Amino acid sequence: QAQMVESGGGLVQPGGSLRLSCGTSMNIFSFGRLGWYRQVPGKERELVAYILSNGLTNYADSVKDRFSISRDGAKNTMYLQMTSLKPEDTAVYYCNSQPPVRHLWGQGTQVTVSS
Repeated sequence: QAQMVESGGGLVQPGGSLRLSCGTSMNIFSFGRLGWYRQVPGKERELVAYILSNGLTNYADSVKDRFSISRDGAKNTMYLQMTSLKPEDTAVYYCNSQPPVRHLWGQGTQVTVSS
């Protein structure tokens, strides 16, 4: 069954950058909208950004001007470039369709922003 696979997380200092990757066995352009989500223990998963099939993007206010979502058709991969990271960006990051499809949730990738 198709599932998303996230990678690229890690430990980074405040102000640093990371690039997350999202792979899938499905053609990423077959999704009308693809999104990045994040979840902190004890809180609901939140949508961070999404990209439409035509390339238009949308961001949560908390990450606007710091994060950038993109796709590479040749690699069938979606990315989330994160800059100027803050401790409050610490979370497990997931990718999925937007709105999400339950069986597509992957394991996520942990991002920790700490000095």
